[in-house]
Amino acid sequence: MEAWRRADLRRIRRLWAGVAARYRALDGDSGSALVELALVVALLGVPLLLGTAQMGFLIYDSIEVSDAANAGALYGMRSSTYSADNAGMTTAAQADAADFGTKLSVTPTSYYVCALAVNGTQYTGSSAQQNATAACTGAGNHALQFVQVNTSATVTPLIHCPGLPKTYTLTGQAGMEVER
Repeated sequence: MEAWRRADLRRIRRLWAGVAARYRALDGDSGSALVELALVVALLGVPLLLGTAQMGFLIYDSIEVSDAANAGALYGMRSSTYSADNAGMTTAAQADAADFGTKLSVTPTSYYVCALAVNGTQYTGSSAQQNATAACTGAGNHALQFVQVNTSATVTPLIHCPGLPKTYTLTGQAGMEVER
């Protein structure tokens, strides 16, 4: 009987040693890194991805508004006739930013400056050319005509984040010398 007990004890000890070895193998940190990664991606990755996409849309819209101003100025700079066509410059700008349509605000202006003081006084109005010609005296100083187009559009983000504005106003500006 004692031999039987010794054999049973040996078998129980071997069984227990096997269970203990398996428990020690499972006792490590090997699975916790994956759980931590899943939590970080869920809590930080998704908002970061959505924020990046939203900024991408805003940057794209900003470029579109700026390009629309450039298209309107390109239309107006072809000649004095086109520079006086405010409706044509507005149509050209709105056609370039078709996503916005008539929501795009376009303000075209035409003005004159002296060739030697391009950043100086701007002459506008019905007698702008005569005033600029009279003011631009001296050798090589003559009146130059410029056209400037300002555009703006209000954009509402697809996703509103607390602490950020609900709408953004995007602006564009382009100025060019009118060809003679």
